Amino acid sequence: MEAATALDATMLALADPTRRAILSRLGAGEARVTEIAAPFAMSLNAVSKHIRMLERADLVQRRKAGREHFLSLNPKPLDAAAEWIEQQRKFWNASLDALERALAEDED
Repeated sequence: MEAATALDATMLALADPTRRAILSRLGAGEARVTEIAAPFAMSLNAVSKHIRMLERADLVQRRKAGREHFLSLNPKPLDAAAEWIEQQRKFWNASLDALERALAEDED
């Protein structure tokens, strides 16, 4: 997947509080799909749709053992998103610092 497309998928997946809660749970370790779905006041089918969105963003990996499906967190897309956010933060901080200096010079 192209980097920009992967970032878009990550950001879209992170935009929903249910999906963020699923990722938080998976941060504690691998879990069965039914365990992930249990705390949510929605159908297993609805939770499965959220999980599929996380899988498309490569944030979640699925492992099958017999009839059981286990999910685990893949932090790599989160690392890429954090790196992009940090680059943006540095750019805007530098730009705003330069603007502040320019405004201070105009006042002198």
